[in-house]
Parts: sequence; C-alpha cells; structure tokens
Amino acid sequence: MIGIAFTVMCLIFGTTFLAIKVGVEAGLPPFLSAGARFMTAGAILFIAMRLSGKVRWSLLWRKEMLLIGTGTTFGTFSTLYWAEQYVSSGIGAILSATGPMMIVLMQSAILRQKTTRITLMGCMISFLGVVLVVLPGLAVQISGLWLAGCMAILLGELCYSGGALYSKRVMDAFRDTNPIALNAAQMFHGGWMLLVLSAFTEPWNSWGWNLLPAIGSLFYLIVFGSMIAQTLFYWLMARTNPLFPTTWLYISPPIAVGLGAFLYGEHVSWWMLAGVLLIVTGLMCMNNGIIRLVNRRKFRSAA
Repeated sequence: MIGIAFTVMCLIFGTTFLAIKVGVEAGLPPFLSAGARFMTAGAILFIAMRLSGKVRWSLLWRKEMLLIGTGTTFGTFSTLYWAEQYVSSGIGAILSATGPMMIVLMQSAILRQKTTRITLMGCMISFLGVVLVVLPGLAVQISGLWLAGCMAILLGELCYSGGALYSKRVMDAFRDTNPIALNAAQMFHGGWMLLVLSAFTEPWNSWGWNLLPAIGSLFYLIVFGSMIAQTLFYWLMARTNPLFPTTWLYISPPIAVGLGAFLYGEHVSWWMLAGVLLIVTGLMCMNNGIIRLVNRRKFRSAA
C-alpha cells in the first residue's frame, strides 16, 4: 500500500505543474489560484471529516495547524509562484529538488538524528539525475531578479522542509487525530493566507480570463492536487518519516519531461534518460531502508 500510495502521489504531483501553467496562461492570478486551491480543498476535506464525526472544529484554532500551514503551504507556494516570474521552470525544478536534502540536513543538525551514508548518497544521486533531466532545456539569464528568484525558491524549500519535520512531530502528538483532518486544517490556513497576499498584490478582475481552462485547472488542482495527493502525502508521512514522501520532488521533472514528449512531441535525449535512471537509483538507496523498517514493524505487530 505504501508503494501504491507513493506512486499515485508522484504521478499527481508531477502533473500539477502542467495544471498550474494552464491556469496561469488562462489568466488566473498566481496567488489567487493557489489560495483558492488550498482553502477550498482544505474546507471541503475538513467539513467532510467533521460531518463523519472524525474531527472537532477546535482543531482549526490550534496554533500547530497555523504553523504547518504557514510553512508547507503559504511559505512554499508564495515564494515559488513569485520566483517563477523571473526563473525558468528548469531552474525551479532543480532548486525545488533540494527539499529532501534540506530535510536530511535539518534532521542531523537540529534534531540530532543520525543519517546513513546510503541515504546521503541517494539524495545526491537523485539530485544529479534531476540536473541531467532538466539540463537540455536549461536557459539562464543572470540578473538581480533572477538571483532573488533563486533565493526565494530555496527559502520556500526551507519552509517546506521545516514544515514537513514539524508536521511529523504534530502527528506524533495528535495520535488520535486523523492525518486527513490535519492536512485539511493546514491547507485551509495556508489558503486564506495566500488569498490575503493576493488581495494586496494582484488584481481580481476576471475580464481577461479564459474561463474553461481556468476552471478546469482549478478543479484538477483542488480535487487531485490537494484533496488526493496532499492527503496521500500526510498518510505516507504518518507511516514512514518526513523524508520519504518529499522525494516526489525528484520524480516531478521526469514526469514533466514525459508529458512534454507525449503531448507536445518534445525531444527526449540520452542525457534525460540517464538522469531518470540516476533518480530511480537514488530513490532506491534512500527509501530501501524505510520500506524495510515499515515491513519489520508490520511483522512484529502481526507476531
């Protein structure tokens, strides 16, 4: 089930970049689109959980939910959306792939958790694979705003990594609370913060919108990108650790390249194929120990 959930999550997250691009090209303001996506998904999931009696309204007012939403949703997506005005998607993919490595470093430096050599090696191998996948289409025009965009993405990944580690601590403290409810609450908070940011920085004029692709993009991002993929992310984190589900950041560039080749007939080079092989090899190195640990726990509980 962990392998299936991880595969489905990666496939969905890998296609959300295309959905975001469709929405932005249809005229949706970026912060407004992201805010509507997360606040709507969070509200629907939370209300559904409340009606089924699996969560109380008081969870929304817990400071932990606000802090997680600030880090994993608001901090990550506000910086990424702003940076992509000045940084190419290729650079964005490479810098976003630093997330798992940041988690490993933060676990070692802040939480004093030991990290195995094979995990570190896997992180570096997969990161090199991402570089090779993105490299053929990479275009760099260095400027002040380009450097600011790169720093913004790294700051966003720092927020994402810190939020993921903090989320695991909160899950351990809220053992009786369904992870779906925790995810819904943090998305709701991150969503309304993005909407507030949009209200101060973007025009809310729908005259220039291409409604059909705009609505289609939002629907896909709300239902699949947030309600399903984000829920799988938290389900996986509850059963493994903060590093395992975040490795989807290594998977998204190959998926994007595959979509480009399938939908637009874009050329796939040997460099890209070598990069995909490195990504898979690195993921096997990082996650082999995690799967073994989970299987060992299941065996003990069954015994």
